[in-house]
Amino acid sequence: MVIRPFLSLLLALLLLGSGSVSAQGNSTYRLASGDVIRINVFGEQDLSIEEIRLTDAGSFSYPFIGEVQARGKTATELEQLLTSKLKGDYLVDPRVSVSVLKYREFYISGEVKEPGGYPYQPGLTLRRAIALSGGLTELASTGRITIVRDQDPGRTPQPADLDTPVHPGDSINIDQGFF
Repeated sequence: MVIRPFLSLLLALLLLGSGSVSAQGNSTYRLASGDVIRINVFGEQDLSIEEIRLTDAGSFSYPFIGEVQARGKTATELEQLLTSKLKGDYLVDPRVSVSVLKYREFYISGEVKEPGGYPYQPGLTLRRAIALSGGLTELASTGRITIVRDQDPGRTPQPADLDTPVHPGDSINIDQGFF
């Protein structure tokens, strides 16, 4: 009979641990055009939005507030912005949570079997991105890979290898090898 409380405690600790990992993963992620988010205002169904895609400008329309600029903000920063806008005139003590449901796509071109845009997944590396695109063609060179970061205003191609992390909105190009 002592085992049952122990298992309950173990399960609770596992659930708490997994929650902090996902919250930590979202804490540095910067929102941009194409991301899909969920907004939950505790106890206020009319102000909660199950799913909304950010516009090309990285914004969205929100009740009572109007156009909200989310581009460049983390989910936590967006929570704080919405809380401050809702507090006072609309709610006394709003509790807002924002979560990313779908990340914007990354793009892969060149010597892969199925070039195009693919949904980003946290922890994605170039090796996994290539696998998602059907693998390399026979002419591909793993030594001639470049990546353009979505966050780079100059859009400068940088050399990459198979272990390079891929971020949402990145553009990857795999050139042919010379034989």
